Amino acid sequence: MYKTLKEVTETATKLNMTIGAFNTHNLEMLPGMIRAAKEMGSPIIIQTSIDTAKYIGYDVLVSVCKHMANTHMVDVALHLDHARDFDEIKNAIEAGYTSVMYDGSHLPFKENIAKTKAVVDYAHTRGVSVEGELGTIGGTEEGISVSEDDKIYTRPEDAVEFVKLTGVDALAVAIGTNHGQFKSKTNVNIPLLKEIHHVVDVPLVIHGGTGVKEEDYPELINNGIRKFNVGTELLVNWTQEAKDHFAQTPVNRSLRHNIIPANEKVKEIVKHKIGLFMNTNSPMKANK
Repeated sequence: MYKTLKEVTETATKLNMTIGAFNTHNLEMLPGMIRAAKEMGSPIIIQTSIDTAKYIGYDVLVSVCKHMANTHMVDVALHLDHARDFDEIKNAIEAGYTSVMYDGSHLPFKENIAKTKAVVDYAHTRGVSVEGELGTIGGTEEGISVSEDDKIYTRPEDAVEFVKLTGVDALAVAIGTNHGQFKSKTNVNIPLLKEIHHVVDVPLVIHGGTGVKEEDYPELINNGIRKFNVGTELLVNWTQEAKDHFAQTPVNRSLRHNIIPANEKVKEIVKHKIGLFMNTNSPMKANK
């Protein structure tokens, strides 16, 4: 079924798992992601940047996700990631996205609250979920760069106030992760996550998931992470696979012979990640 972020994270909370939120960078890799979720028996969040949505078409993405969700019997949410433009958020909602993220993390605290709440008020009246962000994630996302010196970790007391005043359905927390990190792994601040999880009740979100050590997944999930973003790992592997095949193919050979292996590589990664995100070796009840 075609679901909202709130609906799939409610499932995650009940089962003490996290839902993989996978960035599609083109239309070709999208069907394999949803088929991977179906084969694993898990909900999935497909997410796009504004630039990707404009490149493919908001309505095209909605049509594909909705059709595959309903015909493949898998729960799919379609999420607009890191949006700062109210007009683009409106475009996504009107096209049929079931979830949006307003990223006010670069703003002063009060302004972040006010603008996030405006998005929540608009989206909730239309049955759409909203993710907010508090603190700043390092690295680069769609041309927006945050240096190590500019990173601000999420403060638990601010998280309480932010969630209460905005009404967000999920909160992205800054605990040491970095966008775009794929050549190394980061040390996430799990004690800080535990503090945040102890004082707020909304699902928590990890950004920059490619740079997180897989051995840290269970502790992150057991302390409230209900949406886990993965983008760079998919992009790098799809591109490398496509480069390898395009470099060897005759120019008059059908493109599908070069692109299908890249799509299959993405599907393989999504299945692997979902298997870990299901957190099967942990108890049903999360820590609190």
